[in-house]
Amino acid sequence: MEQVTRTIQGIINLTWPMILISVVIIVSLRITYLIKNKQHLTLYKELLMLSFIIYILCLFQIVTFQDDVMWSSNNFIPFKEIFRYRLGSRLFLKNVLGNVVLFLPFGFFTSYYLNPKKSYSVIILTLIASISIETVQLVIGRVFDVDDIILNLIGGIIGYLGYCFLRNIGNKLPNFMKSEIFLNIISVIILLGIISLL
Repeated sequence: MEQVTRTIQGIINLTWPMILISVVIIVSLRITYLIKNKQHLTLYKELLMLSFIIYILCLFQIVTFQDDVMWSSNNFIPFKEIFRYRLGSRLFLKNVLGNVVLFLPFGFFTSYYLNPKKSYSVIILTLIASISIETVQLVIGRVFDVDDIILNLIGGIIGYLGYCFLRNIGNKLPNFMKSEIFLNIISVIILLGIISLL
């Protein structure tokens, strides 16, 4: 657990300047747009959209960050790197579990915005994003790893399944729990919880 906390702290240290600047710009543009066009603000939807944008920006920052030391070389053989690490080791958590977790939000957010009946569109979009990332990493001098694509895909599918699970629970909730005001309150509580953890 300490390794996970250290990894999260490292990501925050790497990305906070970009997140802060992006949030200020995006929020000010969005509020100006809503006021100018006299549109209704739905807080929970705005926070979800902002979260997705921040996630994409952090994903970009993380996958293009240049490590000082390269630990491995390009891998074009499926499952070669996945089975190289001992289950539960630091490298397993970082390289295997980390690649799955990195794409959980991608699967969730794409499912939320597309609301697909089947997982095909989420799978295709996850593959496009992951292959793009690995190809760019190869071009900028980082490592291309086909196993990362497989793990990212697993993360995207788990994100899709998580969205489906939450949607099914949401459909069974009483109407007052589906109301905009209730969802806005829950969104603010979650946001305050996340801020307090940082």
